[in-house]
Amino acid sequence: MTDKMVDARIDITVQTQYIEQQSDPDATRFAFAYTITIQNNSDRWCQLLNRHWIITDASGNTEEVQGEGVVGEQPKLNPGQGFRYTSGTILQTPVGSMQGTYEFQEADGTLFDVSITAFSLSQPNLVH
Repeated sequence: MTDKMVDARIDITVQTQYIEQQSDPDATRFAFAYTITIQNNSDRWCQLLNRHWIITDASGNTEEVQGEGVVGEQPKLNPGQGFRYTSGTILQTPVGSMQGTYEFQEADGTLFDVSITAFSLSQPNLVH
């Protein structure tokens, strides 16, 4: 599944995948990978400083993850440049969602947030 979030300066595309080999449904462990592509569409460089994720499973359990950068990096993106990374999360249910915010800094020191609209995490071929 692919979702796209757009800010005047930054495009964010999200692709998700259920990771069967790292999941154990009998132990209520459902592993998901998400690949984020960040594209700087502005005419100035900017740097991703911080992330804030809200991860929710189908039972309403919520986990918040905050910290510097993504996957150990604080990428600095020149105009037109992109950055892609893959990370993951574990849920206790086969369905859930993530949403969040990235904090960026522009070349002049201005800080701005880019919201990441909720996207679905779902084990494929579930019977509803």
